[in-house]
Amino acid sequence: MFIGMEVVGVRVEMPSNQPIVLLKEIDGSRFLPIWVGANEATAIAFAQQGLIPPRPLTHDLMREIVEGFDATLTAVHITEVKSGIFYASLLFRESSGTALNISARPSDAIALALRTHSNILVSAELLDEAGIEIPVENGGDNQEVERFRAFLDEINPEDFGV
Repeated sequence: MFIGMEVVGVRVEMPSNQPIVLLKEIDGSRFLPIWVGANEATAIAFAQQGLIPPRPLTHDLMREIVEGFDATLTAVHITEVKSGIFYASLLFRESSGTALNISARPSDAIALALRTHSNILVSAELLDEAGIEIPVENGGDNQEVERFRAFLDEINPEDFGV
């Protein structure tokens, strides 16, 4: 079973200066932090903010290739974490109806999903294992994001086996 997620944003974890992409359960209160590389963090942040660079980034090129072959990225599945490394799959459908499943890094998968407006789904087992419960109170999204940012200021990759 997979659970729908949304990208809250990208932050830099201090003091290690390691970028983190933050996913939030769409119909729940669990978050999933995934440590990513600087280039992927930039690609995710650009897509989330709707910024268009003067020259296409790698993930923009990937989107153009997918569309050029008349395929659709239907979903991204973030499936598991092993020894602190997250794993994901890209699920494509060709115009002929043929399905294709390609292994990918979660950071690349998320960057591409944002550009193609595709679903980001996390396995229930992974969310149970690595997700962080932060109860959502009445008060809106800004409070929720600020609470999560405060939480991030206090954690490090070792807290998640990374």
